[in-house]
Amino acid sequence: MEKHKGIVIKTTGSWHTVKLDNGTQSDCTIRGKFRMKGIRNTNPIAVGDWVTVELNPNEETGVITQLEKRKNYIIRKSTKLSKEAHIIASNIDQVFVVATLSEPATSLMFIDRVLVSAEAYRIPAVLLINKFDLLTDDQKELAEAYKYIYESVGYKTIAVSATNGYNMNQVKDLMTNASSVFVGLSGVGKSTLVNSLQPGLNIKIGEISSAHQQGKHTTTFAQMHALDFGGYIIDTPGIRSFGLMEVDKKEELSHYFPEIFKLSHKCRFNNCTHTHEPGCAVKEAAQNDEIPFTRYENYLAIMEGDEEEKYRKDIYG
Repeated sequence: MEKHKGIVIKTTGSWHTVKLDNGTQSDCTIRGKFRMKGIRNTNPIAVGDWVTVELNPNEETGVITQLEKRKNYIIRKSTKLSKEAHIIASNIDQVFVVATLSEPATSLMFIDRVLVSAEAYRIPAVLLINKFDLLTDDQKELAEAYKYIYESVGYKTIAVSATNGYNMNQVKDLMTNASSVFVGLSGVGKSTLVNSLQPGLNIKIGEISSAHQQGKHTTTFAQMHALDFGGYIIDTPGIRSFGLMEVDKKEELSHYFPEIFKLSHKCRFNNCTHTHEPGCAVKEAAQNDEIPFTRYENYLAIMEGDEEEKYRKDIYG
């Protein structure tokens, strides 16, 4: 059988579209089982994976026989199977967290959980506040508050509008010659952003459910698109929550909040969890507004394991 290396550009359950090293595409199934060490995952092959493919004779289909080692990946807890993971995308240079302040409202908890996952795999992250053209004056002030919070801890934050092109040149500059992924709730406009960046793709765009102010799922699978200006964008299905995987809360969580990690060495105790200990520099900084209190609150909620409940309250009221 003819063998080729290639990159997975689309996954739809049991079929995976691979762009091969000879420039052609092949729809492939999987041979055997590809398991991540110590963790069960719902999708053993993800968009962005480099694989080896054996082409079926006289057909355009093939079989994935080998998965190359991943540089990184962004992962979340599977919604229905809490002990299983879902890999959103792999081998990426940056993640764009796409947020909106209404229709639907994106909570700070959702943003922080995606950022924690990105930090865990050393993936640079950028926050995009989309639908800026639809915001009231009060909401624009809130957008400025979001920008202040996240830029103060080191995350580039850009208010954008995919419909009128506001600040889209900044996004395009960041994405040039890089592999990027958009992550956000259903309805925040990820597909509209992709269509704006790469005209001609004509990705289907959904509407907002008036009953719950949530987006309907229009992108049903992750897909990688080449960009005319260089690089790739991975458009992902909208999600309703972002469960954290593979984070040892007591040992590691503080490492994934850069502003907390930076202050940790000033705490009285080396193993300070920044929750209740005396002489905690992080707790003191949060109380004195030296670091964003909302971020510290979300850190505590994740540590205590009640972030799911807090997330639901933030989003659904």
